[in-house]
Amino acid sequence: MSAMRLYVGNISFKATEDDLRELFSQAGEVLNVKLIEDAATGRLRGFGFVEMASEEDGKKAIELFNGKQFMDRSIVVNEAKPQEKRGPGGGGFKSRGGYSDRRGDRR
Repeated sequence: MSAMRLYVGNISFKATEDDLRELFSQAGEVLNVKLIEDAATGRLRGFGFVEMASEEDGKKAIELFNGKQFMDRSIVVNEAKPQEKRGPGGGGFKSRGGYSDRRGDRR
């Protein structure tokens, strides 16, 4: 059996990782829960990931919780996309150029 990683969106900003662990344990064994925080402010961004012990548990969690109310919000639950499939560029910071690149255009 292989684990299944789930994306969980539209999570209440009041929710904790323990709240999600408790909810998703109704569908099966929860291996890991991670709520995503804003790097600059430390505030929750309203989404996270739950890793279920098996694909069967993951599919059951999607069936049970996708579109359901959790802490007064309708949450989105689906299979997380693998990180390694992201395109090149990282975030585009290198391609945008800085002020020094733009000065020549203004003359």
